[in-house]
Amino acid sequence: MSDEEEFYVRYYVGHKGKFGHEFLEFEFRPDGLLRYANNSRYKKAMMIRKEVYVGTAVLDEVKRIIELSEIIKENDASWPAPDSVGRQELEVVIANQHISFVTSKIGSLVDVEDSKDPDGLKLFYFLIQDLRCMVFSLVGMHFKIKPI
Repeated sequence: MSDEEEFYVRYYVGHKGKFGHEFLEFEFRPDGLLRYANNSRYKKAMMIRKEVYVGTAVLDEVKRIIELSEIIKENDASWPAPDSVGRQELEVVIANQHISFVTSKIGSLVDVEDSKDPDGLKLFYFLIQDLRCMVFSLVGMHFKIKPI
């Protein structure tokens, strides 16, 4: 990834309910800063916030995952609108492309198959799964108290 090329990713999923505003959010910034926040009041849990700098290899891999998913070609016009169950947002800036998606929370692939645009929503669903796994791994490795 060249220094001149813009790159930014932000993902948010959340809802407002019995325990207040509960959400998970992460972002990769162009300077390598990975910011992670998880807010849940379930069982009086507190908000978790983590920040860590990642190298260019990690940013390149995130970019590769996004580009291979071909999510840039998608349009969220036919996706379910956010509702009382919650909302998801994905914002991506790669070079001169800037996309932003907003949809309702997806519980399972059944929700995806029942939508008006199952193919596009399936791309979104699997991309989010991949990005979340990567973020959880990075945060878990970096903040592990007892290394293996």
